[in-house]
Amino acid sequence: MAVYTDVSDEELAAFVARYDIGGLLAFKGIAEGVENSNFLVHTEAGYFILTLYEKRVDPADLPFFLNLMRHLAGKGISCPTPLVARNGEMLGELAGRPAAMVTFLDGMWIRRPRTVHCAGLGEGLAKFHLAGADFAMTRANSLSVGDWRGLLDLSLERADEVAPGLGGELSHELAHLEAVWPSDLPSGVIHADLFPDNVFFLGDTLSGFIDFYFACTDAFAYDVAICLNAWCFEADLSFNVTKARAMLNGYRSVRDFTPEEFAILPTLARGAALRFLLTRLHDWLNVPEGALVTPKDPTEYLKKLRFHRDARSVSAYGLDE
Repeated sequence: MAVYTDVSDEELAAFVARYDIGGLLAFKGIAEGVENSNFLVHTEAGYFILTLYEKRVDPADLPFFLNLMRHLAGKGISCPTPLVARNGEMLGELAGRPAAMVTFLDGMWIRRPRTVHCAGLGEGLAKFHLAGADFAMTRANSLSVGDWRGLLDLSLERADEVAPGLGGELSHELAHLEAVWPSDLPSGVIHADLFPDNVFFLGDTLSGFIDFYFACTDAFAYDVAICLNAWCFEADLSFNVTKARAMLNGYRSVRDFTPEEFAILPTLARGAALRFLLTRLHDWLNVPEGALVTPKDPTEYLKKLRFHRDARSVSAYGLDE
């Protein structure tokens, strides 16, 4: 369960009183998510989400995340919108943690996305990228290629406990990606974590994006590559080219790729697979005693990485070169 910090009724009632949303009626912890503590809060004005930002989130980044959500909402992107307290601030403190309240977003995430959901995701992601074009704040991607070696070093000695030869394979993979990673692709604000549980649908229609706490300034096509990994592999880790084609064409219906983005997409997808493999590997090898969150299997992303390594062009993802 992803509630790391307990909150008393009295503490929460006092926090809610900072906003013009009426009195607290009820609240409960939300089990999903792995980074922060989240609560569904019911007040006299309706339902809201309270987030307590845990130690893995840098408090200095919070103004970027909160202002980004308000900016996107103002541009018509459906996403939670931070509430502004009576003192004019979006960010407060609760139970010794930075905390914020955001609006409740209708919808649910899809456990088994179908082609129609992948197409909707692609279209929505392109709209997200365009909507963020005039967002004034920037934030470097703290988990980009320049950070992967440090992540690998944290796990390299024990990597072979997870899979024989894994340490050597990852070292070779990272050296290749460091040598070929692009630096001049079209860039702007990206979400950087659009897994299915961060995308809500009402039926087959995309209803919004949540969880912006990895958002940063980076290449748009890298955001697309993350989604290829998260949405287009089946439970047996076979790649579904029909879903990939639908996602990419959905994206292109709003914002087309440049020739450079087309050419480098397999490399970006390979890098995205390595990024999530490395963070999962570290978490897998360093589970705190008594932890309530089960770490995710890093070998899932090893198999995805190997698929992208063999991809020679965008044809592997269902598009004509």
